[in-house]
Amino acid sequence: MGREFASVAARWCHLLDLDVRPEIVAVCDANPAAMEWFTRNFAIPQATSDYKELLANTDVDAVYCAVPHNLHERLYTDILAAGKHLMAEKPFGIDLGACERILTEVRAHPELLVRCSSEFPFVPASRRIFKMIEEEAFGEIIEVRAGLLHSSDLDPNKPINWKRKIDMCGEYGCMGDLGMHIVHIPVRAGWLPANVRALLSNIVKQRPDGKGGMAACETWDNAVLACETVQGFPMLLETKRISPADTNTWYLEVTGTKNSAQFSTKLPKTLRTMPYTSGVAQNWHVEDLGYDTAYKTITGSIFEFGFSDSILQMWAAFVDELANGDKMIGGFRCATPDEAHVSHLLFTAALESQRDKSTVALRHEAVG
Repeated sequence: MGREFASVAARWCHLLDLDVRPEIVAVCDANPAAMEWFTRNFAIPQATSDYKELLANTDVDAVYCAVPHNLHERLYTDILAAGKHLMAEKPFGIDLGACERILTEVRAHPELLVRCSSEFPFVPASRRIFKMIEEEAFGEIIEVRAGLLHSSDLDPNKPINWKRKIDMCGEYGCMGDLGMHIVHIPVRAGWLPANVRALLSNIVKQRPDGKGGMAACETWDNAVLACETVQGFPMLLETKRISPADTNTWYLEVTGTKNSAQFSTKLPKTLRTMPYTSGVAQNWHVEDLGYDTAYKTITGSIFEFGFSDSILQMWAAFVDELANGDKMIGGFRCATPDEAHVSHLLFTAALESQRDKSTVALRHEAVG
């Protein structure tokens, strides 16, 4: 994902509206091979394997930090203590305690912009659905469904990696790795989960360790979370690493008494809506949205929108807010630390639900 951001910075000229652009002045990586990609493709004044050297660099205003979950708390709090703005990676701490300690540091530095990576809400259809939410076009909400599914761990012979180890990934497993992407829009809409009944699956229990042996897979492969929102309607959320035929499929479905909407990245241009009028046949309306983005680009509206485009739009939102604050051009902010905190409350309750085979209530009081 660091390379994805660097690529976005290199094609910033793709954007038309912004009066500010990011400049990569420093890069830090403990892996020399990974570092070589950056130094080969960019003229970067500082390249270091010690992140504290990067934080001491007065030319660095903001930091994008993409590291395993067990390093979030230490690095995020050090970045903030150094007076740098932060684009963090999900899940914003390895567990709830780590998230809340990071939040304490965030609130100690109100002058700093802190956001969490979540790019799918910047897809054109996602923006359209969120606008419908803001305009109360759905009427009374009947049900919400959201998910992020892929099949990258379907092969049982795939060697184990850090995401299958509790000490590095955390006990959340697939929820921590994928969950922020699916709670971003519901939580932004105010649809907070009041409780959850979780069904968690560890499907492949051992994988090759890369040394001729086998290692235990300690984290959850798949998660299905049945929630009741504070408004009282059901919300079904799923994150899966083993979902045959899915390659990072993100979807959002909102069903209401006046209108319904469905979108999946399997059909990246297609938004389905179904307005309801009494006495009129209920039919899905299918619309190809094309390249309709928050931040205008050189790409014409008739063309297709893709993953790298959503990354560009997300980073445009971060840089826009960093430069313009409440007067930002795009209007839709990246995921906030408080929204990441809601995801931790949900995933922690889900672990308890799985353990006790019960429905678990969530607490939503502020963290001080």
